[in-house]
Amino acid sequence: MQLDPRQSQALLAVIDTGSFELAAATLHLTASAVSQRVRALETALGTPLVVRTRPCRTTPAGQRLLQYLRRVQSLEDDLRADFAGGPEPLAVTIAVNADTLASWLLPALADFIIEERILLDLTVDDQDHTYALLEAGLALGCVSTETRPMRGCQAQPLGSMRYRCMAAPAFRDRWFGKGMTRAAVQQAPVVQFNRKDRLQADFLQRHYGLMPGGYPSHFVPASEAFMRAIELGLGWGMLPEVQMAVLQRQGALVDIAPNRPVDVQLFWHTWKVQSPRMERLSRSLLEAARKMLRRPSGGVGDK
Repeated sequence: MQLDPRQSQALLAVIDTGSFELAAATLHLTASAVSQRVRALETALGTPLVVRTRPCRTTPAGQRLLQYLRRVQSLEDDLRADFAGGPEPLAVTIAVNADTLASWLLPALADFIIEERILLDLTVDDQDHTYALLEAGLALGCVSTETRPMRGCQAQPLGSMRYRCMAAPAFRDRWFGKGMTRAAVQQAPVVQFNRKDRLQADFLQRHYGLMPGGYPSHFVPASEAFMRAIELGLGWGMLPEVQMAVLQRQGALVDIAPNRPVDVQLFWHTWKVQSPRMERLSRSLLEAARKMLRRPSGGVGDK
């Protein structure tokens, strides 16, 4: 069957804006007209596509259609640019974890983004959760810890980010004067990114048998502020080597568990069928990551 482009445009607008009212303003239509187009698309496909909550979200069938529409939109944008005789701006939505964004991603891609006229739309989430955004059709690519690709996608290893337990020297002296013992970590405040962040929790459970709630915690959901909180002595936390190396060399941060680093392996997930510029972006990202991250231990996955 052939999809009606106006109905497809209405669905994209509803999911992008989160409501029929905002979608209507974007498309210069009434909310009723947008709703009618989405309902017509649902009728044509014989299944509900949108859960009418605030914000609106897709059903499983809607997710699959959204994935398809995002890829078609990207391919059409590149094709239009080819016929126009030069690259027009191409919007690319990428889901990425905060530490990757704060450390190596933008320096790695800046020259490519400028030359290829890419317009980045970055969605930030924990590295264990970015995959869900690609699955929901809300991104064209994602940096994730997930090793297995979705159907129609590929998962390519980027490398490993090594994290170390870091603290300010004064914090270490106050709380860990006799070492990072179980009794000490039960009392010393730990800085966590948010409640999705499992790095510190998994470390404490694995090495000290402590469950979440068994130690005092700060929650600082911004990468730079997270590192700053540790530097200021609010607590200890796990920082990626690529982000905190300068502060460690300056002595502002010290490794309180030098024999217990944590390696987090990252993968780049994209669709097998991509626009030419998206393919080039993927190659550029992989090349840069392999220079800046530790060598990946896994192979390339396809499904």
